[in-house]
Amino acid sequence: QVQLAESGGGLVQAGGSLRLSCAASGGTFSRSVVGWFRQVPGKKRELVCTINWSGASSYCSNSVRGRFMISRDNAKTTLYLQMNSLKSEDTAIYYCAKGPASVIPGPYDYDYDYWGQGTQVTISS
Repeated sequence: QVQLAESGGGLVQAGGSLRLSCAASGGTFSRSVVGWFRQVPGKKRELVCTINWSGASSYCSNSVRGRFMISRDNAKTTLYLQMNSLKSEDTAIYYCAKGPASVIPGPYDYDYDYWGQGTQVTISS
């Protein structure tokens, strides 16, 4: 059983930066794809970035590419999301997720089977 715990969310001004962390315990973190999703009320959860088991391959959505960077430290079983040049539209609850596969799947939440509780990110304009 994998447990995921996000941290690092908060309130920041537009143009600022935040770094989210997701600590994993149990399971097979180091052999699994992991990713970040976000959700705002009334909308579907959307993929932000995802990274394969080794960290050699990653993908970020068009809306954040060039501003956000995903990374992982398998020795620490921790996933990170460095968010720069934040915009008001980045305001959301951010979730980390682990998938059963080792390679990057499709950009759908049903491709991931374990989820954290989420951390709120609020960008003020």
